[in-house]
Amino acid sequence: MAKPIVAIVGRPNVGKSTIFNRIVGERVAIVEDKPGITRDRIFANAEWLDKQFSVIDTGGIEISEDEITQSIKAQAELAIEEADVIIFMVDVKSGITPSDSEVANLLFRSKKPVVLAVNKVDNLERENEIYEFYSLGFGDPFPISGSHGLGIGDLLDKVVDSFPDQDEKEYEEDVIKVSLIGRPNVGKSSMVNAILGEKRVIVSNQAGTTRDAIDTPFEKDGQKYVFIDTAGMRKRGKVYETTEKYSVMRAMRAIERSDVVLIVINAEEGIIEQDKHIAGYADEAGKAAILLVNKWDAVEKSDKTLQEFTTKIREQFQFMSYAPILFVSAKTQQRLHKLMPMVDFVADQHALRIPTHALNDVISDAVAMNQPPIDKGKRLRINYATQVSIKPPKFVLFVNDPALMHFSYKRYIENRIRASFNFEGTPIQIFLRRKSQDD
Repeated sequence: MAKPIVAIVGRPNVGKSTIFNRIVGERVAIVEDKPGITRDRIFANAEWLDKQFSVIDTGGIEISEDEITQSIKAQAELAIEEADVIIFMVDVKSGITPSDSEVANLLFRSKKPVVLAVNKVDNLERENEIYEFYSLGFGDPFPISGSHGLGIGDLLDKVVDSFPDQDEKEYEEDVIKVSLIGRPNVGKSSMVNAILGEKRVIVSNQAGTTRDAIDTPFEKDGQKYVFIDTAGMRKRGKVYETTEKYSVMRAMRAIERSDVVLIVINAEEGIIEQDKHIAGYADEAGKAAILLVNKWDAVEKSDKTLQEFTTKIREQFQFMSYAPILFVSAKTQQRLHKLMPMVDFVADQHALRIPTHALNDVISDAVAMNQPPIDKGKRLRINYATQVSIKPPKFVLFVNDPALMHFSYKRYIENRIRASFNFEGTPIQIFLRRKSQDD
């Protein structure tokens, strides 16, 4: 089930980014801790009252160098288009400004749920100043303070209460849901058409033809699938590409609904930084993945070209070393016959469950071969391991002290599990718990 999207909208300097960080519970505009992924974050996942959702900070969207009012208006329009609920932020110290009024008019006409947040209400005296904001027409204003963290809980209560009913189409358990993600014009729609053998999706050389996620059910050799084609993700930074942050959110919805994600790379253009960012979204979501190098027919080749390209991919996508690579051409259908068997395989790996006794045998052998290092006179002990879920496979290790687990030793354990049970095409997740008397 795709998460609802909450957008934070308002003029500059009302504290949008501070509230964004408060809601998601961490400073997210920081580099990832995985090799190969570095990116700024203007959106992140959050949870409140057991409800999960995604949050967008529109202040992080660079619209243009033109008038500020035009920038605010463009951000509001984008939020209206993509968000399920909008947090409209104003500043109690400034009162209602002309920019606030213009954004309010846009939001009011949108018919989207809007929650009005009055920021910088740091004391009781300021709280008495919120009443003028009733004139904006969005009901009760919520007094908050981003700097002190006041009122955020009440604000989020109203936000999650405003979520629309989820009416997404549900598919049978045995249907494999596959999404295609990648930069614009890498050939995702052409890929769907080539696999289906007919033109079911509009194909155009103009980047960004596919505006929304499109579900295409089909059946092959008795197996049912649904292809979810998404709007292409553009590289940020150009004025005409500013909607990209929102198309990424749209694609995130598709990724969350998927079992297998096909990350499509343009062989003609080679690997660029944006390809790694896009792949990172699938990895973070814990989905099975295949790196699909399209337009391979258009590349001039020697006997070393394929191996050199493979090496480059492995260097650039270190965080997805588990993902198989397939070089294809939607135009000529080169190697395309290998794709669906590979989709079946990685979907099986994604749903693989390991017997507890077999898992613990592998862990015991791994520890016997390579003892955990000693830290401050104490050595990590792994007492027991169990798999707690699938899609992706998640494992819990019961240990004497989780703080003693060095990241390099955790990676060693993961590699031993992969070597023993394969898990090709799927991330696996390992969690640590301190062993207690009850365990």
